[in-house]
Amino acid sequence: MSDLHQKDSITSGAAGAATGTTGTQVATLGGGCFWCVEAVYLDVSGVTRVESGYAGGHLRNPSYERVCDGDTGHAEVVRVEFDPAKISYRDILNIFFAIHDPTTLNRQGNDVGTQYRSAIFTENDEQRDVALSVIDEIAKAGIYDGKIVTEVVPLDGNYFAAEAYHQNYFAQHPNQGYCAMVVAPKVSKFRKQFANRLKSNQV
Repeated sequence: MSDLHQKDSITSGAAGAATGTTGTQVATLGGGCFWCVEAVYLDVSGVTRVESGYAGGHLRNPSYERVCDGDTGHAEVVRVEFDPAKISYRDILNIFFAIHDPTTLNRQGNDVGTQYRSAIFTENDEQRDVALSVIDEIAKAGIYDGKIVTEVVPLDGNYFAAEAYHQNYFAQHPNQGYCAMVVAPKVSKFRKQFANRLKSNQV
């Protein structure tokens, strides 16, 4: 784990709902540090809510400290609630694969551990089928040199919201070391690549 990513203050997490509000859908995605992924999706048009959390582990209500130890089985994830009339699940996933490296097993840059694995936690069979289709398309397109190692597994309600201080972290701490050196460049790259998807660019 990157020293810049570690934070001393720990509070207890809370269980989060697995479905969106009326008319919305949910995507639960693990692509490394949730500060990075959250910052990107908060700026996506059609996304109504983003929450950082933990999924795929064997401990209820894990703390950030326990997850960082790497022994709970959880991945750092974001729960992206979106309006399917404005953006599709497939488009949500295309953004996901553009903002992280899905070929590095249990690693994103200097962040190393199973909590940083590339993962898509699906709500239903339809999401699973779309995820597998997108992965197949990306693999055939040869976008990455290495093999895509993103796991696609059912969420099955195994999601817990992260501590309050993690939510909207980048916006609140843009000058923090990890945010300035890792999150900011990733967000900047996303904004250039997906300018037509930005909330700020919508009329």
